[in-house]
Amino acid sequence: MLATLLLTVSVFAFVVLLLNVLKDVLPLLFAGHVKLWLVLKAIGLLIPFACIYALPMGFITATLLVFGRFSADQELTAARAGGVSLLALISPVLLLSLFCCGLSAWFNTDLGPRARVQFTNLRYELLNDFANQQIPEGQFIRDFPGYIFYTEKNNGGELENVLIYRLADKTNVDTTIHAVSGHLNPERAANQLVIDLFDARSVTVGKNGNIFQAPKISLNLSMDSVTNRPAKPKVSDMTFVQLRQELAELKQLDLSITDENLPVQTNDWRRLNLSIHTNASPAETSAFLKTAEKTRTQAIERVRVTMNQQIAFSFACFGFTLVGIPLGIRVHRRETNIGIAIALILVVVYYAFIMLGQSLSARPEFSPHLILWLPNFIFQAVGAVLLWRANKGI
Repeated sequence: MLATLLLTVSVFAFVVLLLNVLKDVLPLLFAGHVKLWLVLKAIGLLIPFACIYALPMGFITATLLVFGRFSADQELTAARAGGVSLLALISPVLLLSLFCCGLSAWFNTDLGPRARVQFTNLRYELLNDFANQQIPEGQFIRDFPGYIFYTEKNNGGELENVLIYRLADKTNVDTTIHAVSGHLNPERAANQLVIDLFDARSVTVGKNGNIFQAPKISLNLSMDSVTNRPAKPKVSDMTFVQLRQELAELKQLDLSITDENLPVQTNDWRRLNLSIHTNASPAETSAFLKTAEKTRTQAIERVRVTMNQQIAFSFACFGFTLVGIPLGIRVHRRETNIGIAIALILVVVYYAFIMLGQSLSARPEFSPHLILWLPNFIFQAVGAVLLWRANKGI
């Protein structure tokens, strides 16, 4: 089992690594005069990330191959004739799967994300893509003094659904800007980052507050305050500890309205303590703030989905083992291609739930972070029943 596991994990790690190399590393070679050792370093940083997916896939494949041949060669029949039960035979394999669960948890929650972040930073540096590094998508960025940024998408500097809060001091917001789209224009010579916002609306609070709409708004930001700080990783590339910190910060990021004339539904915003004195109507102000709260809620759920995915996916090896052993015995084939085909089908079924949870991360009302646990419960329950039947010879 160990020999087969090492082989299958190596094969799947190579496949996952190859896909990432074709997508992310080859552009480094074509970006200019990049030294070969930097490319090799980038590939090395991708290996822990590849192992996140290769370990569970390799385990289910190894289980199907080993026990399919074990059954086809009548060794199970011989073991039972000698008074050895199936459960006694598979106990070391179950312990091995639990060990791999712990190893997978390390890859998922710490080593893999940290290696991915180092690779991303290296890639941005070599591709001269500093702006995308500083404003990643799907999270609130507080690195620029006086501003809080959020963008739903950042595709090579092209932004979608941009929210910007300008802070009057460290806690109070005096202007909220929402733009349908935007564009990043880094000026590295001047160490500036220019953000062009299109179809933008802003609400200014204070004594002379008003609501303002313009086809284009430009912001000039200095990089001096952030160049010496490590860039904030994407939510998908955060370690479990970083995700917990991000979740706590998002829960604290809230808005409070102190004007009693505003609609009742906005009176439960509590943290940034906005005092509204604006010529915008209560409905317009309320709509702006509802958009901000919806964005914050979606960001919170996205963090929860990632946290639960890291933990839930760590138990995949155990569920795959419980299903793979009885299936391998029932298939009763020694051919490698049959075992690999069944393994791929099971992996697709498992990942379908993961993809469903991720796709619903913007819909907190469906509790997508709980959907990520369904494949574990299903695989372990079905595997336990099949294993019991196989042990009874049913």
